[in-house]
Amino acid sequence: MSAATRSLVTQARTQVAHGDLPAASSTLDRALRIEPSNPLLWIELGRLRLAEADAHQAEGCGRKALALASGDRLAQAQAGRLLADALRVQGRNQEAREVENQPFMNSSP
Repeated sequence: MSAATRSLVTQARTQVAHGDLPAASSTLDRALRIEPSNPLLWIELGRLRLAEADAHQAEGCGRKALALASGDRLAQAQAGRLLADALRVQGRNQEAREVENQPFMNSSP
């Protein structure tokens, strides 16, 4: 992750901590314009979407992160947890369990 992107993620986390979810969303969107292929940014955005109670968008972010995390087992595991959480919020518990049973989910965060 570049220094600029890392700074934006830090800023977004501060905004979330202060309850400013719209500002955090804008900040993460800026980070994604810099590094659109970074799965960790999609995971951050997905977690934010869950905090905003938008499980459908969080699911999309999780799926995008998982697709981009090919070969990075840690990022795959984080994306899988996000995806499973988003599915569970939607009441799709069986699908969440299927994600959690994937081999990449055995990686430590």
